[in-house]
Amino acid sequence: MDAERLRSLFDLTGRVAIITGGTRGIGRAVAEGFVAAGASVVVASRKADACAETEAHLKAMGGAALGVPAHLGDLDALDHLVARTADAFGRIDVVVNNAANALALPLGSLTPEAFAKSQDVNVRGPVFLVQRALDHLTESPCASVINVISAAAFLFSPGVSMYAAGKAAMMAYTRSMAAEFAPRGIRVNALAPGTVDTDMLRRNPPEVQEHMASASLQRRTADPDEMVGPALFLASDAAGFVTGQVLIADGGLVPR
Repeated sequence: MDAERLRSLFDLTGRVAIITGGTRGIGRAVAEGFVAAGASVVVASRKADACAETEAHLKAMGGAALGVPAHLGDLDALDHLVARTADAFGRIDVVVNNAANALALPLGSLTPEAFAKSQDVNVRGPVFLVQRALDHLTESPCASVINVISAAAFLFSPGVSMYAAGKAAMMAYTRSMAAEFAPRGIRVNALAPGTVDTDMLRRNPPEVQEHMASASLQRRTADPDEMVGPALFLASDAAGFVTGQVLIADGGLVPR
């Protein structure tokens, strides 16, 4: 190992990544990080204007980028996302399933509509996006899937059970995907953030935000940029012998 080879471990030059929920929060930070590492990045979110703004921002950074409006709960939109990516860049090497729905209802008050809405975005969409991209990932010599779950998958999560259960389901899918796709040369891992300063967090009352920030050993909220390193590691050759794992980046929330 020398300095040049070490730097190359984190080099994504020539690779193409799809990042859902890529126009804000963790997804946008990861998109910026991947562009800085040399990747061509396709960001997806529900809002066309946010996709266009993020595409322009990433291009201004000097990267190759594309914004594709797509709702993770719409399977036809996932087909369109994969097709647009392949048409624009000719390949797909990395899929980052980051988009999420934090719909909150207490157990005993769930509705079929809310349950379906939560499952569609948090579980069905990510699973089917990987399936839609599977042929392209199989052709890639450096394929990686990153399912962004949550520390909530490991915790008692009153009030947000649908979200926590969906993230726990994606942890199980991560391990199954890793096992089933290993013969295709595709690595599949999960990233489990703790409390991160995102729009999802800010929707909570101030006292709830403070409680969430102080619950970890580090007793603070993470900046979205602090998720870039873990995501880059999982996507890159630095994690070439890592698959079926969950990287918990939570400031010590789960252990506590």
